Amino acid sequence: MNAPLHAEPLDVPAELALVAIDMEKYSQIAEAKMAAARCDVDDIVATVLAECQLPDPKELPGGYKDSGDGAVLLFPPSVLARLVDPLLGRLNAALVRYEQQRLASSPLLRLRASVHVGPLSVPDHRGNAINETARLLDSQATRQALSAAKDSGAFLAAALSEVVYQRAVHAGRTPDLGQHHFLGAVARVSDKPGFEQPCRIHVPGLTGPAVRPYLTDAAPPASTPPSTAQPSDAPATPAVSSGGTIQFHGQVRDPTIANRIKNVRIDRRQR
Repeated sequence: MNAPLHAEPLDVPAELALVAIDMEKYSQIAEAKMAAARCDVDDIVATVLAECQLPDPKELPGGYKDSGDGAVLLFPPSVLARLVDPLLGRLNAALVRYEQQRLASSPLLRLRASVHVGPLSVPDHRGNAINETARLLDSQATRQALSAAKDSGAFLAAALSEVVYQRAVHAGRTPDLGQHHFLGAVARVSDKPGFEQPCRIHVPGLTGPAVRPYLTDAAPPASTPPSTAQPSDAPATPAVSSGGTIQFHGQVRDPTIANRIKNVRIDRRQR
């Protein structure tokens, strides 16, 4: 049996899938209720992960990183598509059920989320992947999408990195979510001027165009050229006139001109 390769400092770490979540307005919750609210979120997330048959991140060394008002969860990259569908939809549904049963004295729970994939060393979490996941979560686009969620009765807004979108959604691995459920945007963070990345925004229950009015950094919609447009090198089609006379100084065959002139009267008299 071959001995395992010795890891060198410049080796690329193994790739992992990452999900980050953050509670909206956690700092505004009364201190005496913070722990209970956070516990409720943890219970909801754990239940939904089990429903989606996803592995428990806490079973991976360093697979669960607490961020105070949220967490970063690590998964094997093979389950990446399931972190988009069904996870996001079921997480929103669980938050809706929580809201329907919530006591008036309990704080409302609304979440932002981000999904990314990339090389990351554990358990020390060294690598750009975790930083990019956090910045997608904190981006203006994700925060603005949460306003769309509020107006539509949803409790979750999520940002997918472009690589996640391509591997999961564009590749057809999300059976209940199509490309129209996502909106292309640019992720920017106000206090991180050097960060700017393309992403895809998703609000459960809404299509991408429905979210567009809420975002200032939405990508421009793709323009579709008119079906009647001619290639630039195609010869221009002459305008059809209601009348006029064209003389041909030589013998021609009828099909020669039939495709160019709509109405033709041919005088076949020999002169």
